[in-house]
Amino acid sequence: MKRLAVARLWHEGNSFSPVPTTLAEFQGREWVSGEAAREFYRGTATELGAAVDFSDAQPAWKVTFLRCAAAPPGGPVAEADFQAIRSEILKGLANGSWDAVYLSLHGALVTTGQASPELALLRDVRERIGKAPLGVSFDLHANIGPAHVALIDIAAGYKTYPHTDMAATGAKVLRLLAETAAGGAHPAGALVKAGALLTSFNMRTTDGPMAEMAALAQEWERRPGVLDASVFGGFAYGDSPDAGAGAMVFADGDAGLAQEAAASLAAALRQRRDRFSTRLPSAADGLRQSLAASPGLVAVLDPSDNPMSGGIGDTPGLLRALLEARPAVPAVFAFLWDPPLVARAHEAGAGAELAVRLGGRVTDAFGPPVDAIARVARLTDGNFRNSGPMETNLPVALGRTAVLDIRGIKAIVTETCQSPNDPGYFALHGIDLAATRLLCVKAKNHFRAAFGPLCSAIVEVDAPGPASPDLSRYHFRHLPTDLMPGGGRH
Repeated sequence: MKRLAVARLWHEGNSFSPVPTTLAEFQGREWVSGEAAREFYRGTATELGAAVDFSDAQPAWKVTFLRCAAAPPGGPVAEADFQAIRSEILKGLANGSWDAVYLSLHGALVTTGQASPELALLRDVRERIGKAPLGVSFDLHANIGPAHVALIDIAAGYKTYPHTDMAATGAKVLRLLAETAAGGAHPAGALVKAGALLTSFNMRTTDGPMAEMAALAQEWERRPGVLDASVFGGFAYGDSPDAGAGAMVFADGDAGLAQEAAASLAAALRQRRDRFSTRLPSAADGLRQSLAASPGLVAVLDPSDNPMSGGIGDTPGLLRALLEARPAVPAVFAFLWDPPLVARAHEAGAGAELAVRLGGRVTDAFGPPVDAIARVARLTDGNFRNSGPMETNLPVALGRTAVLDIRGIKAIVTETCQSPNDPGYFALHGIDLAATRLLCVKAKNHFRAAFGPLCSAIVEVDAPGPASPDLSRYHFRHLPTDLMPGGGRH
């Protein structure tokens, strides 16, 4: 029987977030191994859900789940905590002889001590496993370079944004990895950078320049010999030597074909780079647009504090504008990350009135707190399962939460900083979306996967935060000089 080791280290790091990511965030989201991992991921639309399916469908393979860890996007991972996860994965690999190894990585991990920790992890893994085939899946926003690909036998990135193909990506890598281990495929890979630092505001694969890139990649995949063609938009807020857009292609036994395809896709990305730029209305102007939109649910998104881009769930700009607008329609604000306020609300109980300070708790760099009187409308334990289509059935633990009523506006406050991208989030909090007019959310493109069909309009606004479309606001240290916003180091 052949032996496959599976491990996961998935985190997207915003180098400019003031809040580091620690083991607690991993343990609160995905922190499993062994048989517990198999049961945790079973039936989920994730890469590791695909690994469980592979294990069930391939009796010739004995699949061992090593440390599987994922945390919501956020600030750099504390170096000591990264080393702890790395050590667990390497120890697991050292305990066996493997016919193949599969890693689920994001590609835009940064730590407080390293700008390219995943490259270091891949080198360590390669040293442990020798010539055993190594397969890796990456996020569409990965910041990776040729050195990463040189250590890998077969890899693929998500093809969709919002990321609704996580399971399909994992399944593809596992299939090609098994074929490689059996000698039926001989992958040769290439990665070419596009020389462009792109924000992800206009990076949806449903429309615009990235939809065109997805179509071009599909054309290459129809070419004989091409095993996978992946386009990476990169993650602009990850300050890394490998930041920026690029293309990765694996061809069967033909390194020249892989290089040709990757170079062609990278050139096409470079030609479209200006179309990824965007200008957004202010929070006040965006709310006015929303109130004038067609009847039905209208979402107002604050992408600059989107936790899936490393936001901190703490910036007060959109909430302040919403309270100042005093809309005469049902309105919901989701969310603020404020564990002390949640504790106060749970101690006071439903129906209690509290004097509160909202936002600006972590830092006032993005605006001072909003003072208000709030009534505790609902309290929850913060647990639900995603209804999808993104990460369908994956359990979510927000920590305890509270719904505060502030002059008729319902504001959700949570103990952890996680994006409200699933309808299950609002069902947990007793929010009737059919009866809501304004849904003001710290979110961006992933939100659209579930809510696009539910909304008559979606309006993005530019409020101060750690993930603004204006990259000149940030101090880069590791970015290649030719990618520096404004043409130089900040």
